Amino acid sequence: MGFARKQYEFLSEIGLSTSNLGCFVNGTWKGSGPVVSTVNPANNQIIAEVGEASIQDYEDGMQACNEAAKIWMQVPAPKRGDIVRQIGDSLRTKLQQLGRLVSLEMGKILPEGIGEVQEIIDMCDFAVGLSRQLNGSVIPSERWNACIALVCGNCIVWKGAPTTPLVTIAMTKLVAGVLEKNNLPGAIFTSFCGGAEIGEAIAKDRRIPLVSFTGSSTVGLKVQQTVNARFGKCLLELSGNNAIIVMDDADVQLAVRSVLFAAVGTAGQRCTTCRRLLLHESIYQRVLDQLLDVYKQVKIGDPLQRGTLLGPLHTSSSRKNFEKGIEIIKSQGGKILTGGGLIESEGNFVQPTIVEISPNADVVKEELFAPVLYVMKFKTLNEAIEINNSVPQGLSSSIFTRKPEVIFKWIGPLGSDCGIVNVNIPTNGAEIGGAFGGEKATGGGREAGSDSWKQYMRRSTCKVRT
Repeated sequence: MGFARKQYEFLSEIGLSTSNLGCFVNGTWKGSGPVVSTVNPANNQIIAEVGEASIQDYEDGMQACNEAAKIWMQVPAPKRGDIVRQIGDSLRTKLQQLGRLVSLEMGKILPEGIGEVQEIIDMCDFAVGLSRQLNGSVIPSERWNACIALVCGNCIVWKGAPTTPLVTIAMTKLVAGVLEKNNLPGAIFTSFCGGAEIGEAIAKDRRIPLVSFTGSSTVGLKVQQTVNARFGKCLLELSGNNAIIVMDDADVQLAVRSVLFAAVGTAGQRCTTCRRLLLHESIYQRVLDQLLDVYKQVKIGDPLQRGTLLGPLHTSSSRKNFEKGIEIIKSQGGKILTGGGLIESEGNFVQPTIVEISPNADVVKEELFAPVLYVMKFKTLNEAIEINNSVPQGLSSSIFTRKPEVIFKWIGPLGSDCGIVNVNIPTNGAEIGGAFGGEKATGGGREAGSDSWKQYMRRSTCKVRT
């Protein structure tokens, strides 16, 4: 059956239909669990149906994946890298369609949707280079950190977000095509659409040495506790409460443009979204006035339309959480400077919001996953760093300044405590670095970057008497 809506016709180009099986198990598609509908958050209308995984599907998939691992770990690293190269090339051929799918199913504006897929392609390229640095080694170990995990000799078990099953299916089909073309077991890349039941099974499964989880700190803590209880390893990318600091010598226009995209262009639904804006007192009103002016010009609407900067929130519950969040902000002394309301429509649209508030307010310490920007004033660099570091989360941060001495302090041991420390670029400008927030509530580990491969390998000390 074809897609009734013309705007959904492109989905057939990436192997999707109105009814889809949601599990890739041992090289075949299954889905004997619940049938769910995936919806377009811009109008809350059904896009397609997906058959999710049952526990039996999961078990079948894990058994096949374990067998495939015996084959994959013996493939030399450069050859594994070539497979990842082919995956990247396959993604390139469908970049526009996959990007549109991300925008359609998740609600991101189209440049963000395409950018998400491009990041995976970039990670494939990075992993290919890495495969040549492993000296042909075959060292078994255990987001698309899958690219690096694959070249390190791991099979992949992937459960995508339950609210974006079409993205999971479309991506898996491209990977499966590459494996099939190279006469490799499909079980090397096993994927499931499903909810908490499948996620819990993964966390508890002793056959999975490392579990990578992206999501909230609350759920991430549960995952970590479950995996740690069986002495497994975790790689966690959790909540972000990211700040941009604008110093008195900053390029104000550059800073304003950066804040606008980091806070609004992501609809507040990216872990590296800018949520706190710290302005030096001497330029506070100047920057704020410019920001309020550009907020008035933001185009809100269909994320697939050219020029849209703010699409819908991902789910209707996210819209309700925004509404509750605004009430909490007001109760804690926050002053709404612009926005703060819902937008009447079929979709999950809210107004981009700027709030003047004390950095000590409890609500500022939490992550509201919506386009809400907290603005606050500071006098000295030390004060700004203290405010930046005062929240439990520690993912990304950025400072706008021209002074080398300020930059070196910011990136040094007495500067930002975040995993990503930027200068003169927005908080969402360097995710490929992949460093997480150390001991803070953002999680821990390194998803990408020069040392990331060590996360995905088991290393041994060997002694040999001859």
